[in-house]
Amino acid sequence: MTFELKEEPEIFDINEKKLGKLLVLFLQDEPFFSDIIRAMRKYKTHSIPTAGVAVIDGTITLMWNPDFVSSLSRRHFFGLMKHECYHLIFKHVTSRKQDPHVLWNIATDLAINSIIPEVELPEGGLIPGKRMKSPNLDDKDTNEKANKLVDLIVSFPRDKASEWYMNRLTEDPDIEEAAKSMFEDGDMGVDVHIEGDGSGLSESDRELLDANVKKVIKQASEKAQRSNNWGSVPAELRKEIIQGGETVVDWRRTLQYFCGSKQKAKKSRTFRRINRKYPYIHPGTKTNHTSNIAVYIDQSGSVGDDDLGLFFSALSELSRDVTFTIYNFDYGVDENSKFVWKKNKSLDGLKRTRSGGTCFNAVETHYRKVAAEYDGYIVMTDGCAPKPKNCISKRCWVILPGYNLHFNPDERDCLVKMTR
Repeated sequence: MTFELKEEPEIFDINEKKLGKLLVLFLQDEPFFSDIIRAMRKYKTHSIPTAGVAVIDGTITLMWNPDFVSSLSRRHFFGLMKHECYHLIFKHVTSRKQDPHVLWNIATDLAINSIIPEVELPEGGLIPGKRMKSPNLDDKDTNEKANKLVDLIVSFPRDKASEWYMNRLTEDPDIEEAAKSMFEDGDMGVDVHIEGDGSGLSESDRELLDANVKKVIKQASEKAQRSNNWGSVPAELRKEIIQGGETVVDWRRTLQYFCGSKQKAKKSRTFRRINRKYPYIHPGTKTNHTSNIAVYIDQSGSVGDDDLGLFFSALSELSRDVTFTIYNFDYGVDENSKFVWKKNKSLDGLKRTRSGGTCFNAVETHYRKVAAEYDGYIVMTDGCAPKPKNCISKRCWVILPGYNLHFNPDERDCLVKMTR
């Protein structure tokens, strides 16, 4: 079913008080899920029989029927809220959504309700291996198909992914027909499934929505890790949730952004450009964006030729407007290794000149002496050294594939993790 938000003044505030009290109790018992719920827009309505989560007007919205919520016990309310959170955690209403809509709703409910204890689910939830209420349809043929769906759900094992259930639900065309007859109003077990999946959004808006959902879940998981309080989230799911919150960005784009942010404009006059104020009388202005960035290469032994080739292949895309000046370093910076590199220039001038331990303070100290010559600096390293003093300029850490920076970078620093 589709849905549009409308004002419903006939709903009394007493039900909002009921919801508020339940959410406070929910926060005490389930802090991780509670942080996700608090990030949603909440809309109270009689237009749906139970509750549901959907993308409406580009926003993740929790819709709830006050009569239904008021009828729930504390345990069933908690189960309902966890059910809605899992739809977001598993991206059921954003990037993982599949068609046909009605079968995807069944598949996602079966996957989610395998995780939540049955005693916490409100009456009518779809559970693999459990018989739902027998259909009561007038048409005999439709009733037989509906019973086929019921029997299929009974045959399913628990703890499978949504895609697993979806594949089996789509094997028989009778199943889709039965599902549409039984759930044509979107009322399906624990919650209502609203066909507000963001399909009308542009690609960029959809990416932004996915990023916002991921941000909410990441913040909730980080808070749960700090407090060591995940509530009832199964231990095997915690790692998956943490990994799902990691944003994978093309490291070349991040490096490109850093170099672009350090460019400065160089203006010159030319008659090949028309002067807007005095056309054909005075020369126009030509603007070139350029910068000179210092690059410090860690010589501790972890940086191999393959890594250098990967790194400079990314820099070559930027070198039309950027000049890179290379220095080797270990516990000190080798000023004699200075090598100016531009696009199409051979890397034969790069030679290993150091082999000691790594000291990032040596890099910062050297940069402060030559800062007037450059617009910023990049450190290519395995990250295995103590944190240096604060930088006088914006710097970029480029970490080798398979390594991590051993400290939290400063807020103004840029962090790039290379991948092969």
